[in-house]
Amino acid sequence: MFAPRAHPDWVLRADDRLPDPWRHQQVLDLAVPEAWEHVLGQLDALLRDHGIDYLKWDHNRDLVDAGHAGRPGVHGQTLAVYRLLDELRTRHPGVEIESCASGGARVDLGILARTDRVWASDTNDALERQTIQRWTQLLLPPELVGSHVGPPRSHTTGRTHDLSFRGATALFGHFGIEWDVGGLPAEDLASLAALVATYRKHRSLLHSGDVVHADHPDPAATVHGVVAADRSEALMAYVSLASRAAEAPGPARLPGLDPAADYRVDLVDTGGEPWTKQHQAPGWWPEPGAAGPVLPGAFLGRVGLPMPVLGPEQAVVLHLTRA
Repeated sequence: MFAPRAHPDWVLRADDRLPDPWRHQQVLDLAVPEAWEHVLGQLDALLRDHGIDYLKWDHNRDLVDAGHAGRPGVHGQTLAVYRLLDELRTRHPGVEIESCASGGARVDLGILARTDRVWASDTNDALERQTIQRWTQLLLPPELVGSHVGPPRSHTTGRTHDLSFRGATALFGHFGIEWDVGGLPAEDLASLAALVATYRKHRSLLHSGDVVHADHPDPAATVHGVVAADRSEALMAYVSLASRAAEAPGPARLPGLDPAADYRVDLVDTGGEPWTKQHQAPGWWPEPGAAGPVLPGAFLGRVGLPMPVLGPEQAVVLHLTRA
């Protein structure tokens, strides 16, 4: 972004008229060599002089009347951004670069080749993130998609969620915390610490396994997870997105497991227990602190497990290990 006072010829535009501003800003035409050199010099100096290890490449602005030298300029602008990132990589090979903008709309193969991760959306609402991450991760692996635990009340929607649901959502991505935890009571800090420990424990699986999804008869529920390449273990989430028409949910099939193997099914701590509307847990549900049952992979994949009657916007995460 750039205020076109000193160099109006550096503005990306179709003709002599400036495009309509956005946030009182215009866009630098990086296909202009002098503009490209200026941006490179500024970023290079910041990274060099201040020991910066992380660069967030954001671009929350539509390209309006995006021309260069009387011709369409978006393609040239895109290639210039690639050259800029390549040069920054050459000069600062250790810097971590994140691409961010427009709900992932500027995530392409060129950006993925030049960055360490992407930010799928500025909405950190865990309910919306369930859908955002579900479809984004049909193309991108979880380790490339930033996913953070936000505060109880989302700044983008005003919706409030339990930590267990926010944690179960953030777990399946490039995990982080986007929450001012300085004034949290000890109980909340302990729950958050347990969630962080869960992520550290399962990070190698989450960032190396195969992403799986299963259809569920209840449109208000989703099932997804990550299965190790050798199918020795898996992390599966059963998510209740909304109130359901039926009181008891149907079984959740857990795909991707070895049908010839048996698996122990354990509960995963995502920062607290989910809220349920049941008087009694399913028969397989382990007692607190106890090991879960051992069940055939063929049964888990073809028939599935009956799930607890979760309230809306709640989730259960299971760890399955080959017995």
